[in-house]
Amino acid sequence: MGDDFGRYRGTESRFPQWLRRRPKKSAGSSALDGGAAGREALLLAVAQAGMPISPAAHPVGYRCSCERIGCPTPARHPVSFAWQTQSTTDRAQIERWARNQPQANFITATGMIHDVLDVPLEAGAHALERLLDQGIDVGPVADSGGDRMLFFTATRGTPEDEDEWWPCELDCHPETMDEHPGLRWHCRGSYVLVPPAQLPGDLAVRWLRGPEHELPDPLTLLETLTDECARYAGENGELDPHAVAWPLGR
Repeated sequence: MGDDFGRYRGTESRFPQWLRRRPKKSAGSSALDGGAAGREALLLAVAQAGMPISPAAHPVGYRCSCERIGCPTPARHPVSFAWQTQSTTDRAQIERWARNQPQANFITATGMIHDVLDVPLEAGAHALERLLDQGIDVGPVADSGGDRMLFFTATRGTPEDEDEWWPCELDCHPETMDEHPGLRWHCRGSYVLVPPAQLPGDLAVRWLRGPEHELPDPLTLLETLTDECARYAGENGELDPHAVAWPLGR
């Protein structure tokens, strides 16, 4: 846990080589490899930061433990339909889950305490470097399986006027996530995996900056993240440079 991003910082020419490499062991993945105690400690750190969690599926080879044929998000979804009410920061409950389900990944329900700004990995890496260079309080950041980067922020809450807000499922429902290659704003009604999490193909979700970092206001990160998503989309001609979405209003 902690700030592991320093080893990624470098010149522009290094990004293509980095993006082609499999993730190396880090705080999240080493906890999975190093035993239950490290995994449990990382999960409790998430809860201590106020982010509620609940069990999720895990990989079985290249398949998902849910055994659903053609699962659209293998090892990335909750195991219970009641995940929103089940998610908790209660230490005793998390310890029971972690010990009784040693292979389970965990999700955190967004839109209550925190939101998550979810961007392509390359765009996120450039944005993170820019934000740190500007001295902005970035907060927790995770590498989500080698293709996306997750910026954990404080939630913006529920506005008085419901027309100013939409549930996240209208932005990035799991079955339509590929339709939103730019920025996804996980808010009310959504979730993300939290480190340490194992994915099919020996991929992992791991912290670049751990949950000990305070959750920032999402608006302090939004301009830089959207700029980098637009740049990334422009360099990848098949993507719409305007394909970024976020809640409107306050």
